[in-house]
Amino acid sequence: MKVDLNSDLGESFGAYTIGRDANILELVTSCNIACGFHAGDPAVMNTTVQQAVENGVAIGAHPGLNDLEGFGRRAMQITPKEAYEMVVYQVGALDAFVKVHGGKLQHVKPHGALYNMSYDDYDLAKAIAQAIYDINPELIFMGLAGSEHIRAGKDIGLPVASEVFADRAYDARGRLVSRSKPHAVIQEPQTAVKQVLQMVQDGTVTAEDGSVIAIQADSICVHGDTDQALNLVREISRALTAAGIQQEALI
Repeated sequence: MKVDLNSDLGESFGAYTIGRDANILELVTSCNIACGFHAGDPAVMNTTVQQAVENGVAIGAHPGLNDLEGFGRRAMQITPKEAYEMVVYQVGALDAFVKVHGGKLQHVKPHGALYNMSYDDYDLAKAIAQAIYDINPELIFMGLAGSEHIRAGKDIGLPVASEVFADRAYDARGRLVSRSKPHAVIQEPQTAVKQVLQMVQDGTVTAEDGSVIAIQADSICVHGDTDQALNLVREISRALTAAGIQQEALI
């Protein structure tokens, strides 16, 4: 049994440092690097890509809404055409840094509100998938397990990866509980570990109402901007290894 372990990184900006990217890159197998819209800037993108290549970590682009102040987590009204264009723009920028450092882009994963808006909106998900395909049809579309991300990616002809979250609660539909709710983000390492092992070993997750739903876990995400991020990644990696579950990138 094997699984990818990823984290959202490169989310610092200018003089502001967010997360412990260098430490997390020693533990994960894939990373999703911000592309300058919701977070990141050219210097941060360059450094994060370089560190990922040096650690042998597979690289994904993490395009989001153009909202630095809101960290890309505030929903906006956008058209599929606008979603297509912003994804092409951001992925193209990150891919340039990846090529400069002799790496290869593995996947694309939408960020924050763009992720949430598109996982139940087929037209938005399809526009994102089309953007990825037009850049490189070999890129993996990483999206929420059981969502329109996965359906749209397959329809367009992309390889897809079903993502699950170690540090987020789920509702009975298999969707992420809104961050506006106090229990939406999981901070306790043992709770996160328990949820991860259930998702990977049993193919299920326990929702907030206690129901157990089926879920496909190709890649496990731990958000890099939380206070407990490094500790969560470390404990999850240890638990997976102890359970005999190999951690490796998607390709």
